[in-house]
This record gives sequence, C-alpha cells and structure tokens, in this order.
Amino acid sequence: MSKSSSQTSSLWMTTADMPSQSSLSEHQRADVCVVGAGIAGLSVAYCLAREGKSVVLVHDGGQIGGGMTERTTAHLSNVIDDGYTEIERLHGDEGARLAAQSHGAAIDFIETTIAKEGIECDFERVDGYLFVPPGESRKILEDELEAAHRAGLTDAERLDRTPVESLAMELCVRFPRQAQFHPLKYLAGLGHAIGRRGGRIFGSAHAQTVEGGAPARVETDKGHLIRAEAVVIATNTPISDIVTIHTKQAPYTTYVIGARLPRGALKKALYWDTLDPYHYVRIQTVSSKDRGDYDVLIVGGEDHKTGQADDGDHRYVRLEMWARDRFPAMGRIEFRWSGQVMEPVDGLAFIGRDPGNEQNVYVATGDSGMGLTHGTIAGLLLTDLIMGRDSSWASLYDPSRKTLRAAGTFVQESVNVAVQYADWVTGGDVSSEEEIGMDSGAIVRHGLKKVAAYRDQKGVLHRCSAVCPHLNCIVGWNNTEKTWDCPCHGSRFDKFGKVINGPAIQNLGPVKDI
Repeated sequence: MSKSSSQTSSLWMTTADMPSQSSLSEHQRADVCVVGAGIAGLSVAYCLAREGKSVVLVHDGGQIGGGMTERTTAHLSNVIDDGYTEIERLHGDEGARLAAQSHGAAIDFIETTIAKEGIECDFERVDGYLFVPPGESRKILEDELEAAHRAGLTDAERLDRTPVESLAMELCVRFPRQAQFHPLKYLAGLGHAIGRRGGRIFGSAHAQTVEGGAPARVETDKGHLIRAEAVVIATNTPISDIVTIHTKQAPYTTYVIGARLPRGALKKALYWDTLDPYHYVRIQTVSSKDRGDYDVLIVGGEDHKTGQADDGDHRYVRLEMWARDRFPAMGRIEFRWSGQVMEPVDGLAFIGRDPGNEQNVYVATGDSGMGLTHGTIAGLLLTDLIMGRDSSWASLYDPSRKTLRAAGTFVQESVNVAVQYADWVTGGDVSSEEEIGMDSGAIVRHGLKKVAAYRDQKGVLHRCSAVCPHLNCIVGWNNTEKTWDCPCHGSRFDKFGKVINGPAIQNLGPVKDI
C-alpha cells in the first residue's frame, strides 16, 4: 500500500526520509528478479547481491517500504505469534526448535547488517514480556514457558510481574534479547546497500504477469520485461499464485495507535498479552526539532478478517480505552493506522518454491504477525535455495507443506471464504447512490450487478465493479482507510478501484450500462 492510497499514516511514515527510485523505462536482464520492496523483498535482494548475483527489484510504489512494512509495529522477536505450545503441536519438537532458531537468527542478521552497513535505524535490544491479563488462567503461561524451553529458548524465565504493574500483578514470562528498530530507516539503509553492490531498484513498476522457465519472465503493466534465472515474489501475498497459497492463509486487519508518553515513563520492552486477538505494546523515541525528544507508546490489536468489518473507529477507541487503563502516563493520541497480516493455517510463513509454478519461481508470504523476522528469514533461506545450498529451515517453511494437524483451521477458514460468496445475492449497503455521503463509499445493487460507488469531496460519484478480479468475491468499503477490501483473500483497492494489495493484479473493472 502506498502512502497516497491510504487514509492513515504510521509513525514510521512520518519520521523517515525514504529514497525514491527511478521508474522502469526499458527491458532488463538479471540473475534474479525480486518483486516487492518490503522487508522480505529487500532482504532477499540484499542477501543475493552480497553473493555476487545481479539483482533487479521492481515494485509499484514511488519508494521502497510502501507496503505493509511501513504499517508494522516493528517488534523483532523470536517469540512466535501463535505460541510455542501451538507450534510444537503443529510442527513437532524439531519444528518448534527450528522456528526459534530461525527467528533468532533473523534478529542477529539484522543487528549485524546494521553494523556492517552503518545503518542508523534506532536498533536496540530489549526484553519481551508475555503476560496473562487479570482473571485469565495462568496455565497458558506455564505451558508456554515449558514449550519455549524445549524449543531452545532456555533463557526465558518466569517472573512475578512485568515492569508495568498495571499489566500483570501475578505472573509473566520474560524473553531476553528481543529487539526493536525503525523499520523504514532500516529499509532505506538496505536499499543503499543493494545499490552499492550493483543491484537495480525500480519503482512505479507494477508486475502484471510472472512466468517461470528458462529464463523466467516478469512483465509490468507498461509492457517492460525482466528476464531472470530466478524470480522471487515478495508482495505480502503472492501475485503469481491464483489459488494454492491463498487457501492456506487468511488476511486479517490489525489496528494501531501511537500516544505521546513522557520520556522514560515506561521501560522500553516488547509486551504481549494472551488474549485472542492479543494486544501488543512497545515504545519508540521520537526526536523533534520543535518539541525535543519524547516517547511514543505504540499499542496494537483489535484484529478482524479483512473486508468483514467496517468499524475501525470503534476499534481505535477500544484500543485507547485498553491502553489508558494500563498506562496512566499516556498522553494524547498522535497516530492511528491499520495494516494487514496474512495468517497461515499452521502459524509459520510460506517461504520457498511457488507451488504449481516452475522451479525457479519463489514466494515469501504468511507473515503471521511476525513479518519483520519472517521477511528476514526469507532473505536468508531463499538465498540458500537460489545458490543451491542446503538449509535446515527449508522443509519447515516449504510453501507446499501439508500440516494435517492444522486441518481444522484450514476447514474453518475455507468455510469462511465460501460464505462470502453469498454477497452476490444480497442487497447493497444502501438502496440508492443518493445515500452515499461525501468522501464515502458503498456497495449498490443495480439489477444483477453490484457496483462499488465512491462519492468524492466535491460530490462527484465514481463507480467501478464490486467484483474482485482475483477470484470474484464482492469487495466491501473500508471507511477508516477509504479503500475497497476483498473479504476472501485480502486484495485491496483504493477508493477509485486501483489495486494496491494483492493477490489481485488488476484494478476493479469499469461499470457499463447502468
């Protein structure tokens, strides 16, 4: 998602100067073509450039980091989002151990790269605290601590309380040597490092088709062709795969607020509770020429399936109420933003060869709320695969894997998607277009057609088809971000119907004869 296509701005978007890229103006050849300029795409490009590979990276924004990476809360953690008890159940003892190892290696790689490349991005090691809210069972923490120890995180320890007494008075688990940083400053540094090693980065290049083969081919919407020995699709959710991957992961929208906090009022750490959906908290120091240095309390949560709710304002209010009950020093809200998380059915990302595609097309998706470490793992793992090296992580993250113990979640999400197709036979959000207010949108039924109608701030109505071009679900209006969101697989379109997030690669269609 680009800055211009979204209503909200994250803390990172307003506190980083990002380099712009030249547009793709001619055909290109490279050893590897990377599609996507978030943490996964840039990590892959950087790792391959270090190996001496010629790399072309293309993305459809004006600058790098313009997708979901700029909407993260930037937790760098080896504490798996779904918990080690669940990862152990789904992937076994060895799978849990490899998951812990790989996420820890990702944080170490980021730290080493920052030092090697001289990237100033506010990186610091912090503790992480997993806590049970008052009134909830303590057993979940006891089980999680034991599972974390079995996975190799032997320095995790039980404490009587977190550093913030209002969070948990009885029990928490401390995970040392977690980390945090400014994600866009890090990506800017990676971009410069890629350029120094001969990598070519082109913006405003929307990949329209991807074909494996010898060579593989990526064609943009403007007709430019990139030929390469390998292609990596790192676009949050794959644009090269029509069905397979999308049946194994589901899109969720998550919400974040950032509130001013007196400097040093709260210990810098990562905080997570055990609710479902859970809350996640961290601190970022901001330097301002006008107001000096101050801290921002970042609080996220209130997740829901993308396109299946349009109550973002209420969710922001609930986040604020939750936070003010626990952080009395919290000041005014200065930032509100949302992002999209791809939740795999078995808790771990899909990183490897694209199922059903040629052997030289690779994907990185399924961030599961841990996009920064999963994206960095993609850089390390896909480089090994492309270079022909063995990796102990390959089978764990293999996009073709079948996790039978996740069958219940698979069925549940599949049923949820199937239900969304009922929108074809329902009425519209409003009975007539006259009911649509300024700077607002709604689905309107015109006979057999459903139309996505947006009225701009001048009162002009803009219509497009409400049918997502990916697999024909009916999109829904997101008033918080002023976007059209697909409730099936997470494609998103700006208010005029331009695609801004896959798996769709085409805009919402035009409307005729109404």
